[in-house]
Amino acid sequence: MLAKKIVTSLFKKIPTPFVILAAVIIVGLVLVTDPSSLPELLPAKEGKVLSKTIQILQDSGQPIESPMEFDEETVLVTRVVDGDTIEIEGGQRVRYIGIDTPESKHPSKPVQCFSKEATERNKELVEGKEVQLEKDVNNTDRYGRLLRYVYVNGEMVNKTLVSEGFAAASAYPPDIKYQEVFDAAQRIAEQENRGLWGDVCLN
Repeated sequence: MLAKKIVTSLFKKIPTPFVILAAVIIVGLVLVTDPSSLPELLPAKEGKVLSKTIQILQDSGQPIESPMEFDEETVLVTRVVDGDTIEIEGGQRVRYIGIDTPESKHPSKPVQCFSKEATERNKELVEGKEVQLEKDVNNTDRYGRLLRYVYVNGEMVNKTLVSEGFAAASAYPPDIKYQEVFDAAQRIAEQENRGLWGDVCLN
Protein backbone atom coordinates (compact mmCIF):
# COMPACT_ATOMS: atom_id res chain seq x y z
CA MET A 1 0.00 0.00 0.00
CA LEU A 2 2.85 2.35 0.86
CA ALA A 3 4.58 1.61 -2.47
CA LYS A 4 1.36 2.37 -4.34
CA LYS A 5 1.05 5.73 -2.60
CA ILE A 6 4.66 6.60 -3.47
CA VAL A 7 4.19 5.74 -7.19
CA THR A 8 0.93 7.72 -7.30
CA SER A 9 2.62 10.69 -5.69
CA LEU A 10 5.50 10.58 -8.19
CA PHE A 11 3.16 10.50 -11.23
CA LYS A 12 1.29 13.53 -9.90
CA LYS A 13 4.57 15.47 -9.80
CA ILE A 14 5.63 14.49 -13.36
CA PRO A 15 4.35 16.93 -16.04
CA THR A 16 1.57 15.48 -18.22
CA PRO A 17 3.55 15.68 -21.53
CA PHE A 18 6.24 13.43 -20.08
CA VAL A 19 3.61 10.91 -18.96
CA ILE A 20 2.13 10.86 -22.48
CA LEU A 21 5.58 10.46 -24.05
CA ALA A 22 6.39 7.54 -21.75
CA ALA A 23 3.10 5.85 -22.65
CA VAL A 24 3.81 6.23 -26.39
CA ILE A 25 7.30 4.73 -25.96
CA ILE A 26 5.92 1.76 -24.00
CA VAL A 27 3.23 1.06 -26.63
CA GLY A 28 5.85 1.34 -29.40
CA LEU A 29 8.12 -1.17 -27.66
CA VAL A 30 5.25 -3.63 -27.29
CA LEU A 31 4.43 -3.42 -31.01
CA VAL A 32 8.06 -3.80 -32.09
CA THR A 33 8.64 -6.86 -29.89
CA ASP A 34 5.39 -8.56 -30.89
CA PRO A 35 5.64 -9.73 -34.55
CA SER A 36 2.04 -10.94 -34.48
CA SER A 37 0.90 -7.31 -34.44
CA LEU A 38 2.68 -6.53 -37.73
CA PRO A 39 -0.02 -7.69 -40.22
CA GLU A 40 -2.60 -5.63 -38.34
CA LEU A 41 -0.54 -2.48 -38.92
CA LEU A 42 -0.40 -3.04 -42.71
CA PRO A 43 -3.13 -2.35 -45.26
CA ALA A 44 -5.61 -5.23 -45.29
CA LYS A 45 -4.45 -6.87 -48.55
CA GLU A 46 -0.74 -6.46 -47.91
CA GLY A 47 -1.09 -7.66 -44.34
CA LYS A 48 -2.90 -10.79 -45.55
CA VAL A 49 -0.15 -11.60 -48.03
CA LEU A 50 2.57 -10.95 -45.45
CA SER A 51 0.86 -13.32 -43.03
CA LYS A 52 0.72 -15.98 -45.75
CA THR A 53 4.39 -15.42 -46.61
CA ILE A 54 5.40 -15.86 -42.97
CA GLN A 55 3.32 -19.06 -42.84
CA ILE A 56 5.11 -20.43 -45.93
CA LEU A 57 8.48 -19.81 -44.28
CA GLN A 58 7.35 -21.38 -41.01
CA ASP A 59 6.01 -24.47 -42.80
CA SER A 60 9.36 -24.96 -44.52
CA GLY A 61 11.30 -24.57 -41.27
CA GLN A 62 13.15 -21.50 -42.53
CA PRO A 63 14.00 -18.62 -40.14
CA ILE A 64 12.12 -15.35 -40.50
CA GLU A 65 14.81 -12.69 -40.53
CA SER A 66 12.86 -9.59 -41.55
CA PRO A 67 9.50 -8.41 -42.95
CA MET A 68 9.02 -9.17 -46.65
CA GLU A 69 9.42 -6.41 -49.21
CA PHE A 70 6.41 -5.64 -51.38
CA ASP A 71 6.66 -3.36 -54.41
CA GLU A 72 3.06 -2.23 -54.63
CA GLU A 73 -0.05 -2.97 -52.65
CA THR A 74 -1.59 -4.39 -55.82
CA VAL A 75 -0.78 -4.52 -59.53
CA LEU A 76 -3.04 -5.58 -62.39
CA VAL A 77 -2.00 -8.45 -64.65
CA THR A 78 -2.91 -7.42 -68.19
CA ARG A 79 -1.46 -10.39 -70.06
CA VAL A 80 0.06 -13.81 -69.49
CA VAL A 81 3.10 -14.32 -71.71
CA ASP A 82 3.70 -17.98 -70.83
CA GLY A 83 3.73 -20.30 -67.85
CA ASP A 84 6.17 -18.30 -65.76
CA THR A 85 6.02 -14.76 -67.18
CA ILE A 86 3.30 -12.11 -67.02
CA GLU A 87 2.81 -8.52 -68.07
CA ILE A 88 1.40 -5.97 -65.67
CA GLU A 89 -0.34 -2.63 -66.18
CA GLY A 90 2.14 -0.22 -67.74
CA GLY A 91 3.76 -2.89 -69.91
CA GLN A 92 6.39 -4.18 -67.45
CA ARG A 93 7.03 -7.92 -67.61
CA VAL A 94 7.41 -10.02 -64.47
CA ARG A 95 9.29 -13.33 -64.32
CA TYR A 96 8.32 -15.73 -61.53
CA ILE A 97 11.24 -16.50 -59.20
CA GLY A 98 12.36 -20.05 -58.43
CA ILE A 99 10.42 -21.96 -61.06
CA ASP A 100 10.63 -22.87 -64.73
CA THR A 101 7.85 -23.93 -67.09
CA PRO A 102 8.19 -25.55 -70.53
CA GLU A 103 9.17 -23.08 -73.25
CA SER A 104 6.53 -21.86 -75.66
CA LYS A 105 8.09 -18.65 -77.04
CA HIS A 106 11.85 -19.04 -76.70
CA PRO A 107 13.73 -17.56 -79.68
CA SER A 108 16.14 -20.51 -79.95
CA LYS A 109 14.12 -23.43 -78.55
CA PRO A 110 11.16 -25.36 -80.01
CA VAL A 111 7.79 -25.39 -78.27
CA GLN A 112 8.14 -27.88 -75.43
CA CYS A 113 5.71 -30.45 -74.14
CA PHE A 114 3.17 -29.15 -71.63
CA SER A 115 3.99 -25.50 -72.38
CA LYS A 116 0.46 -24.77 -73.59
CA GLU A 117 -1.07 -26.31 -70.48
CA ALA A 118 1.27 -24.33 -68.20
CA THR A 119 0.39 -21.08 -69.98
CA GLU A 120 -3.33 -21.77 -69.73
CA ARG A 121 -3.09 -22.58 -66.04
CA ASN A 122 -1.16 -19.37 -65.41
CA LYS A 123 -3.92 -17.46 -67.20
CA GLU A 124 -6.54 -19.05 -64.99
CA LEU A 125 -4.61 -18.02 -61.91
CA VAL A 126 -3.68 -14.40 -62.67
CA GLU A 127 -4.83 -12.91 -65.98
CA GLY A 128 -7.00 -9.82 -65.48
CA LYS A 129 -6.54 -10.03 -61.70
CA GLU A 130 -4.84 -7.86 -59.11
CA VAL A 131 -1.78 -9.51 -57.60
CA GLN A 132 0.82 -8.72 -54.96
CA LEU A 133 4.53 -8.85 -55.76
CA GLU A 134 7.35 -9.83 -53.42
CA LYS A 135 11.01 -9.13 -54.22
CA ASP A 136 13.93 -11.35 -53.27
CA VAL A 137 17.51 -10.11 -53.90
CA ASN A 138 17.73 -9.12 -57.57
CA ASN A 139 15.27 -6.61 -58.97
CA THR A 140 15.40 -7.68 -62.63
CA ASP A 141 16.91 -10.39 -64.84
CA ARG A 142 19.17 -9.84 -67.85
CA TYR A 143 16.13 -9.26 -70.06
CA GLY A 144 14.88 -6.42 -67.87
CA ARG A 145 11.96 -8.39 -66.43
CA LEU A 146 11.06 -7.89 -62.77
CA LEU A 147 11.90 -10.95 -60.66
CA ARG A 148 9.10 -11.58 -58.20
CA TYR A 149 7.06 -13.99 -56.13
CA VAL A 150 3.44 -13.41 -57.17
CA TYR A 151 0.40 -13.75 -54.92
CA VAL A 152 -3.33 -13.95 -55.60
CA ASN A 153 -5.58 -13.74 -52.56
CA GLY A 154 -2.64 -14.62 -50.35
CA GLU A 155 -1.64 -17.74 -52.30
CA MET A 156 1.78 -17.84 -53.97
CA VAL A 157 1.34 -18.57 -57.70
CA ASN A 158 4.95 -19.75 -58.07
CA LYS A 159 4.35 -22.53 -55.56
CA THR A 160 0.92 -23.42 -56.96
CA LEU A 161 2.35 -24.03 -60.44
CA VAL A 162 5.03 -26.34 -59.02
CA SER A 163 2.58 -28.15 -56.74
CA GLU A 164 0.22 -28.87 -59.62
CA GLY A 165 2.97 -30.10 -61.93
CA PHE A 166 2.92 -27.18 -64.38
CA ALA A 167 6.41 -25.97 -63.41
CA ALA A 168 9.70 -27.34 -62.12
CA ALA A 169 11.59 -25.89 -59.17
CA SER A 170 14.60 -24.03 -60.55
CA ALA A 171 17.10 -22.21 -58.35
CA TYR A 172 18.89 -19.08 -59.56
CA PRO A 173 21.01 -17.77 -56.65
CA PRO A 174 20.90 -15.44 -54.90
CA ASP A 175 17.09 -15.42 -55.31
CA ILE A 176 16.41 -18.60 -53.34
CA LYS A 177 14.28 -17.47 -50.38
CA TYR A 178 11.63 -20.14 -51.01
CA GLN A 179 13.67 -22.74 -52.89
CA GLU A 180 13.22 -25.38 -50.20
CA VAL A 181 9.47 -24.83 -50.42
CA PHE A 182 9.51 -25.28 -54.21
CA ASP A 183 11.74 -28.36 -54.02
CA ALA A 184 9.40 -29.99 -51.52
CA ALA A 185 6.36 -29.16 -53.69
CA GLN A 186 8.04 -30.71 -56.72
CA ARG A 187 8.87 -33.92 -54.87
CA ILE A 188 5.20 -34.37 -54.03
CA ALA A 189 4.14 -33.57 -57.62
CA GLU A 190 6.60 -36.16 -58.94
CA GLN A 191 5.42 -38.81 -56.48
CA GLU A 192 1.80 -38.24 -57.54
CA ASN A 193 2.63 -38.03 -61.27
CA ARG A 194 1.08 -34.60 -61.69
CA GLY A 195 1.36 -32.68 -64.96
CA LEU A 196 4.93 -32.70 -66.21
CA TRP A 197 5.72 -35.71 -64.05
CA GLY A 198 3.02 -37.90 -65.56
CA ASP A 199 3.27 -39.86 -68.79
CA VAL A 200 2.06 -37.01 -71.05
CA CYS A 201 5.60 -35.94 -72.02
CA LEU A 202 7.25 -39.34 -72.15
CA ASN A 203 6.61 -39.95 -75.86
